[in-house]
Amino acid sequence: MSLTIQMLGTGSAFAKNYYNNNALLDSGEGKLLIDCGTTASLALHQMGVPLPEIDAILITHIHADHVGGLEEFGFQMNILHGRKPVLCIAEPLIHPLWENTLKGGMSQQGMIGKLEDVFEVNVLTPGEPTSLVSGIEVELIPTRHIPGKDSYSLFINDRLFYSADMTFDPDLLNQLVHERGCRSILHEVQLQGAGEVHTTLDELLSLPIQLQERIRLMHYSDDMEQFKEKAGVMSFLEQQRVYNIVELERTEQK
Repeated sequence: MSLTIQMLGTGSAFAKNYYNNNALLDSGEGKLLIDCGTTASLALHQMGVPLPEIDAILITHIHADHVGGLEEFGFQMNILHGRKPVLCIAEPLIHPLWENTLKGGMSQQGMIGKLEDVFEVNVLTPGEPTSLVSGIEVELIPTRHIPGKDSYSLFINDRLFYSADMTFDPDLLNQLVHERGCRSILHEVQLQGAGEVHTTLDELLSLPIQLQERIRLMHYSDDMEQFKEKAGVMSFLEQQRVYNIVELERTEQK
């Protein structure tokens, strides 16, 4: 079974050229959308992927560039296609997602009063690998982002680490590679400034070269082109390009 990943967008929250950092995993037997930001439906339209083809959505944390497209996705699926989309989410994110993000636009008296009225909610337990769609197993890993707000990165099929927005955690990266057999890392990056809530390029460059060789960079700002040479052996994921996970691993570990 061949697993591919296609980034709907690769941009940071403030990027304009690269869209929100959301991704589509495709096992050939099922499609999983990682996050659904404000530019998600436009990106899927440009990629030629109809919303009903997506088997489930997985949310990593509650920021608009990761959940801002859920209102449109939910309404389209319920109204135009007559079914609730599957939403995979950790329990601590359910209340803030509905009460603080979706309720204002989606609630309808006597019809829609909670998240489950629009979505088929699949509650995930962090630390427990779970098959979300055919051929795609994901483990939620709690990672640090905004103090006091839950955020989860992903370990996919026991081989691919996909970071949510997170502060630098070299111990986690070392553990995943050396103890858990992680073969490839897709990591968010902040190209300039101090990494108060994100991981900076300078921090990633401090990692051993054996780890850097496994890293592809995403969630970057619009000035990314200026940093290609500085990134060394790490390369930047390209918006809407389809990557075969096995080939990605072979490229990184030559």
